[in-house]
Amino acid sequence: MKMKYLLILTFAVLTSFSVQAQDQIKWMKFEEAIAANAADPKMLIVDVYTDWCGWCKKMDKETFTEPKVIAYINESFYAVKLNAEDTRRSFEFMGKKYNEAQMAAAMRVNSYPNFVVIEPKLQNIAQLPGYRQPAEFIDGVNDLIEKAFKKQQ
Repeated sequence: MKMKYLLILTFAVLTSFSVQAQDQIKWMKFEEAIAANAADPKMLIVDVYTDWCGWCKKMDKETFTEPKVIAYINESFYAVKLNAEDTRRSFEFMGKKYNEAQMAAAMRVNSYPNFVVIEPKLQNIAQLPGYRQPAEFIDGVNDLIEKAFKKQQ
C-alpha cells in the first residue's frame, strides 16, 4: 500500500513539474541561445524591446502568457529577450563584441516591439514588427518563416 501511495505521489510531483515547465517562455540571453543552438540547432526568436515601450509590456502580459504561444515558442525556438537600449551588458557573436543596443542596431531594428527570427545557421534573419495578439502572433511568425526561410532550404 505504501508503494502504491509513493508511486502516485511521485507521479503527481513529476506531472506538476512538467506543467510548470510550460507555464512560461524559457527566455535566454543572446549568447545562451547561440550556445544552445551550437549544441542543438534550432531557430532563434528575439523579442527586441525597450523599457518605455507600452506595447512591449502588453505583449509580455497578454500574448507571452497565452499557453499556446508559450508551447509554440518553447518547442520551436530558442527565445531571447534583447533590450534595444541596454549598453551595459556585452557578449560575443560571430567574432565581434556587441552590447544589446548594438545587436539590435545590427539587426536593423528601429521599432518596438519587434520580433527577429534567426534561422539555425545564424546567417539569415527576418523581422515581424509590432504588437500581436496570441493567434495573430503565431500566424505572423509562421508566415514570416514560410516567406523568409523555406525557399532557401
